Amino acid sequence: MSATLMLVFLVTLILGVPVAFTMLIAGLAAVWVQGSLPPLVAVQQMFAGIDSFPLMAIPFFILAAELMTGGALTEVLLRFASHLIGHVRGGLGHTNVLTLTFFSGISGSALADVAGPGSMLIRMMRQAGYHPEYAAALTAATAIVGPIIPPSIIMIVYALTEPSVSIMGLFLAGIVPGLMITGSLLVVNHVVSGRRGYRSAETRPPLGLILRSFVRALPALLLPVIILGGIHFGVFTPTEASAAAVTYALIVGRFVYGTLSMSMLPSILLRTALLTSSILMVIATSEVFGWILTVGQVPQTAAAWISGLGLGPIELLLLINLFLLLAGIFIEPLPGVMIFVPVLAPMALSLGIDPLQFAIVVIVNLTLGMITPPVGALLFVTTIVSGVTMGKLTRQLMPMLGAQLVVLLLLTLVPGFSTWLPHAFGYMK
Repeated sequence: MSATLMLVFLVTLILGVPVAFTMLIAGLAAVWVQGSLPPLVAVQQMFAGIDSFPLMAIPFFILAAELMTGGALTEVLLRFASHLIGHVRGGLGHTNVLTLTFFSGISGSALADVAGPGSMLIRMMRQAGYHPEYAAALTAATAIVGPIIPPSIIMIVYALTEPSVSIMGLFLAGIVPGLMITGSLLVVNHVVSGRRGYRSAETRPPLGLILRSFVRALPALLLPVIILGGIHFGVFTPTEASAAAVTYALIVGRFVYGTLSMSMLPSILLRTALLTSSILMVIATSEVFGWILTVGQVPQTAAAWISGLGLGPIELLLLINLFLLLAGIFIEPLPGVMIFVPVLAPMALSLGIDPLQFAIVVIVNLTLGMITPPVGALLFVTTIVSGVTMGKLTRQLMPMLGAQLVVLLLLTLVPGFSTWLPHAFGYMK
């Protein structure tokens, strides 16, 4: 049954079938081949996979991000980032990186960051004299911070998949790694801008202007702070925090920035519903996939095989890095978490690896897969948004991907980058 599952999964994946339907087709094929189980069991497992109250946080966080975007969030954050660092060499590239980092604390989605503020930033960089392919590559590389800095949809799903970590602990664990990736891209942009002569036409703004733009951006920047603070101090649960985020986003967009009109709500709700349904479909079908893996003793067999190799914690993490980087090219982070974490997490825990460190290593790995050639999902979205060919985009992406791999190696070798902040707030393993 397990062999049928994996064979059908790989064949349909190669044929270009969407991952959600790939897992469902593979699961139904495995049940049919097994013979003794009724096909209805697959439907039951699908409903069981989404019959979870914490999953309510997903549509609410998506809706909060859509409301903030409709409330002129992109322009406000862009102006603040430009005033803060836009005057230095490569300033517009730095502005790109900072704007998307600020935005990642609200959207939680790499694809949304590229399709929304990313497209605007690419146009601005092209008009300022940056090579189009470089602007597109920098945007794609920065967008992967979206699922790493909280709030993150992937982290919510991970915490529901692996009970050894909490949602709040994961949110805190992602802050430092996300900022490390941002810092690595700022360094790359500074070096490339120096070599290519990307100079800023802006002058250093007065301190008063910087402070005014900061005050203007503060309501948007406070959203992740309110979410994390409210959860930590027990004001609300993670699910309730998502509903509070929607209320806050609606008030800010409507009454603080004054750009969110009631006529915009139908389209915002439609986009939220479409994105939520696609995510829940992945979760539901991955439940069928994971159940069949468990019935077929695949996690136990894989764990026994790796245990027989006699690997230590570092060697295991390095092996998992290599595997997930390759798998992430073909599988998006969300289904990747649902498929691989139940198999890999017990191995890591058995060797004493901190579950928060392991979670961040997995999430960063799978997210990097989105920009790993030749078929990273984020690359295709970026080529559509920017009009740059895949070949030119990937060539410009190499130094940025190299810098991010260095960050991943640091996260693998130094647990404190992932664990210090959540442990400081009492979220221990």
